[in-house]
Amino acid sequence: MNKPISHTGKRPMAAHVKRSLSSAARALGTRDPLPYLDSLIDRTFSLPEDDIAYTRNALTPGAVPYEPSFSEAEPGTLRFTIEPLGPEASPVARRDEATREMRRLVCPVFGRDALRWFDSRSEEWRGFGGLGWMSYGAWFGSAFDEDGLYATKIYYELLPSQIDALAAPLARLTRQAMNEMPSLMPIFTSIGCNREAGSQRVTFLHRGPLMVSALGPLMNRLGIGHQLPSLMRIVGVALGGRFELPSGGVLIGMRNTPGGVEMKLEILLASLPDLPARFLDLLKLGLAERPRQLAALSRWLEAFGMEAGEQGHFSVLSIRVTPNSPARISLYVRPIEFEMREQLEEARALQ
Repeated sequence: MNKPISHTGKRPMAAHVKRSLSSAARALGTRDPLPYLDSLIDRTFSLPEDDIAYTRNALTPGAVPYEPSFSEAEPGTLRFTIEPLGPEASPVARRDEATREMRRLVCPVFGRDALRWFDSRSEEWRGFGGLGWMSYGAWFGSAFDEDGLYATKIYYELLPSQIDALAAPLARLTRQAMNEMPSLMPIFTSIGCNREAGSQRVTFLHRGPLMVSALGPLMNRLGIGHQLPSLMRIVGVALGGRFELPSGGVLIGMRNTPGGVEMKLEILLASLPDLPARFLDLLKLGLAERPRQLAALSRWLEAFGMEAGEQGHFSVLSIRVTPNSPARISLYVRPIEFEMREQLEEARALQ
């Protein structure tokens, strides 16, 4: 079948995104996401493949807003997040599009109870309030395994004034975290559904630099202080001994689970002035005691054509702990074919 050609004569970016996803699905042994998300991808990536307008996004600034990720918790899945619709779409349009996609997929795949749960948790963010303050609107994430759609997730922008609209336990957790660390500012909430359950998380921006050890009092208050050494070990090994993270480079996520609070430390790797040249090798060293997860990470990197020697592809290192689980990683990447550095340099040279 011939791939679509845009009005400029160049293929739309959608063709590249679809090729990337289908190829990764084959390599990982998962179902192809396209039967579920083909039309959303077409609407989101309809501009030509070299259009630098794609770089104007909040998800992956400077690159196409398509971010695959690996998770130790779900090592065999194909996971990715996009910023819905094109770069000219309004935040409200993106929010509405992501919400429609969630509702379209949740009910037939996960059932009516899951849809009712999602509707109750998302009511504050899919309504008419606060339309003027949004920056990007929403992001949309999904995960696939060998049986098809495993999970879907939406990321809504969050104001501090909306904390009361969260479910009561999550609202209490959010206030507790902010009281313990006033440097935390809530910036988005993610609502996800999968085959087993639904969950909601609040993610904070940490204002100012952060010494990782400074998380100790907060983690103690949340009942996860005993996991700080395992978290620091992953950070120290992967970042070559660095434990101080720069201002603007740290997000912290919180959610309630049946086993207690889960905390997620997200390090925005582009903010680090000295990411080790052997970052990926060091990260793998941190997984050496977990050979199954290490093999899964290597297989996942190969599925997206990630070369160990090429830096700049890795956007976020995420480390999560719970009372019963030591540090586990997720790694978010920007495949080289979706970086647009050359196009941006050419555009600047013509100015």
